[in-house]
Order: sequence, then structure tokens, then C-alpha cells
Amino acid sequence: MTQESFFDAVGGHDTFVRLVDAFYDGVAHDPVLRPMYPEEDLGPAKERLTMFLEQYWGGPTTYSAQRGHPRLRMRHMPFKVNPDARDRWLAHMRTAVDSLGLAPIHESQLWDYLERAAFSMINTFED
Repeated sequence: MTQESFFDAVGGHDTFVRLVDAFYDGVAHDPVLRPMYPEEDLGPAKERLTMFLEQYWGGPTTYSAQRGHPRLRMRHMPFKVNPDARDRWLAHMRTAVDSLGLAPIHESQLWDYLERAAFSMINTFED
């Protein structure tokens, strides 16, 4: 008997697409975060984040197949990720998580990971 993955328990691909779409709706208008996405269209960033989160939570391994090891800190190093950027990222992600209407246990697990990930991305304390 196999245990259901978090990915499957929360609704699979569609749930992660909704999460990422809601998150980037906020990022698109954020004067601190938007410049960290050099592409005119946020579509490629949405696809990368969706693939990453799906893989992390037990879904398809498309992210690693296409991009290799996530190396999150290394990939974010070119950008100034200070506490303000972290807090903005978390605010947009909080709105996105809340929009999903997950069961409390799933919401808590997801939020715990996202919060830890955001804190670990800080690479400067300069403004």
C-alpha cells in the first residue's frame, strides 16, 4: 500500500498552477520583486516555479529533467534578496496559498515549507 503524495492530496497539477498564477498576479505589480524577473512575460517564470513545486511535493520530476538540480540559493544569487524582498515574496505567496482553500493540515505543511524557503534565500541585508 503506497501513501498518497502531497501533490496528489492537494489536487495535483491544477492546484499548483492556481497557486503559482495567484502568486505571480501579485509579483507582476510589485516594484521590488518584478525587476527580479528580466523576461517581459512572466510565463516562463510561472512554468519554472510550477515544475519546481510539483516535483518538490511528489509530482512529476520535469523540473530536474529540464533544468537539473534546483540549486535555489545559487539561482537567486544574482538578485538582491533582502528581508524586504523576502517579506514581499511571502505576502504574495500568502495570498496565493489562501486562495487555494486547502485543508488546514495541507495549508500548514505548504506554508511551513514556503516560509523556510523564503528565509533561506536571503543573500544580503542591504537595501
